[in-house]
Amino acid sequence: MKTEANCSSAKGNAAKNSVSSEQQGDMKWWQLSLVGVGCTIGTGYFLGSTIGIKTTGPSIVFSFVLAALGTYIVYNLLAKMTAADPQKGSFCYYANKAFGRWAGFSSGWNYWSSNILIMGSQLTALSLLSQFWFPKVPLWLFASGFALVSIVVVLLGTKGFDRVENILAVIKTAAIFMFIIIAICAVVGWFGLDGGKPPSFPNTYHELFPKRMKGFWTSLIYAFYAFGGIEVIGLMAMQLKKKEDAQKAGTIMLLVLTIIYVISLGLAVTMVSMEAFSEKESPFVTAIDSYHLTFFPHVFNGAIIIAGFSTMTASLFGVTNLLVTLADDGNAPSFFMKKIKKFKDLPLPSLVLAAIGLLGSIITALLLPGKIYEYITTSAGILLLYNWGFIILSSLKILEHKLWSKVIAIFGIVLILITVSGTLLEKEIRPGFFISLIFIIIIGLATIYMKLKVWNKDKAMTARAKRSELD
Repeated sequence: MKTEANCSSAKGNAAKNSVSSEQQGDMKWWQLSLVGVGCTIGTGYFLGSTIGIKTTGPSIVFSFVLAALGTYIVYNLLAKMTAADPQKGSFCYYANKAFGRWAGFSSGWNYWSSNILIMGSQLTALSLLSQFWFPKVPLWLFASGFALVSIVVVLLGTKGFDRVENILAVIKTAAIFMFIIIAICAVVGWFGLDGGKPPSFPNTYHELFPKRMKGFWTSLIYAFYAFGGIEVIGLMAMQLKKKEDAQKAGTIMLLVLTIIYVISLGLAVTMVSMEAFSEKESPFVTAIDSYHLTFFPHVFNGAIIIAGFSTMTASLFGVTNLLVTLADDGNAPSFFMKKIKKFKDLPLPSLVLAAIGLLGSIITALLLPGKIYEYITTSAGILLLYNWGFIILSSLKILEHKLWSKVIAIFGIVLILITVSGTLLEKEIRPGFFISLIFIIIIGLATIYMKLKVWNKDKAMTARAKRSELD
């Protein structure tokens, strides 16, 4: 099965001109669905869902269903644009086509920024999961170790990495199904319970929504974050043999993900009380902890760390290649396209900038070890939703919508706005909103600079050249 290594290719290599047309048209729809599942399941689901559970309780399953609906709306519109006008730049190209160069520029840099934060979120998640065994080791020390190893792997090149990623994807998927099987056995009473809450299905409003609608509203960002990766599949849709199959691939992928997410989380919140969950531990490890299965927490935690590391390393590949693509499109300095033969033609300047992003996560882990994961995950999720908003707005401008289709698209925008605004309701995660706002302001200022100092100058030079030709 294809996995995060292919996600990294989607972020950069799938958009490269060096990929031949034959290579771009070999993928079948079911293969794209599998790639999507592998790209999407990560630490946002394995660990980030814990914050959502603590925020809203058992109703987290409804948050994930609603997030799945919103994700489907975004992907469906992106697939339609891809089928109508297949382009290597995907959502960045469509933003440019719909609103002009400023939209393509800001969309691309917003996506790069969100991936930097997602990478930082993954790095922090790995460090928190490692503290399961070594609780006294500082978070920043684990983060430094994982970041260093990840950079070394990228420097060594991609040879053999895809094969390793396939194995890690099997481990990740097997861990999920292992939890579901063991959890079902525990719920039906096949395993003895060592204290704690006996399995029971919440059946009242208070049990489902212990923190009322405010908590449910706040939890939506973590459900959406767990579905992050849909835009990567939009990039990879260019490799489909039949571009019109992109919609089918995304539908099947989202259906599989939703079933996996809802069943596993539903079992987790049934098995233990809400107070038992901690943002420093996977909810699935917590759920099994009260049963006489001493091996499972260690095996599952190890599987998550292995899979999470592969996701983070693939993200580093992806962010590195993505900046090269931005530079190739004229939306980043050409310096970032420079490749070093000594490092297997790796775009070293692009990697250095991504590594600086990792360093920022390490420093934050040193200064704010208690809340870093909530802050980074929240801000990464918000930036991701900003990009999804661009996709919906672009489709409203490009595609010919019937009334019902337009209503659904507008509902998607409303859902995104509700999710983003929900982060302001809880003071524990509110800083994440302001972090995302800082990124947006920086990108906005860069866009204004490019328009005034670069694009207008290019237009003037083009106009003078045309006048010279006429003369």
